[in-house]
Amino acid sequence: MKITLITVGKIKEKYLREAIAEYIKRLGKYCKSEIFEVADEKTPERASGVLEEAIRMKEGERILKCLSGDAFVITLEIGGKMLSSEELSEKIEKLGIQGRSHITFIIGGSIGLGKNVLEKSDFSLSFSRMTFPHQLMRVILLEQIYRSFRIMNGEPYHK
Repeated sequence: MKITLITVGKIKEKYLREAIAEYIKRLGKYCKSEIFEVADEKTPERASGVLEEAIRMKEGERILKCLSGDAFVITLEIGGKMLSSEELSEKIEKLGIQGRSHITFIIGGSIGLGKNVLEKSDFSLSFSRMTFPHQLMRVILLEQIYRSFRIMNGEPYHK
């Protein structure tokens, strides 16, 4: 199986880069993984809705250039479906059984994803109704993907 993360913006904090590297290393036992970082647009404070949508569309164009045609696309959205760790594991496992061996997770920038990306989504996932920093969300997502593979393989994981 191959797991791809497409994310908006760069990780500046060393501790987050180290955590991401650690989970990528751990995932190597279970799957191939890669992360594409696309440039984020500067969003002025109090930007109009029209400007914000234009920014999301521009970031979305960059995201779509990284998207592989064979991938099952999961977008992270506040309004998406919430799953338990076990349910996410089951979803990933079922996709593999169905021959969908490439899963791409997309994390938008600070103002979310554009319609151009949302239209490509096969599944909308939410981790919470709360908002998290998108840089931290990478770590949380990678940890949950790693946990999913541990669950799939009947290996112990911290509950």
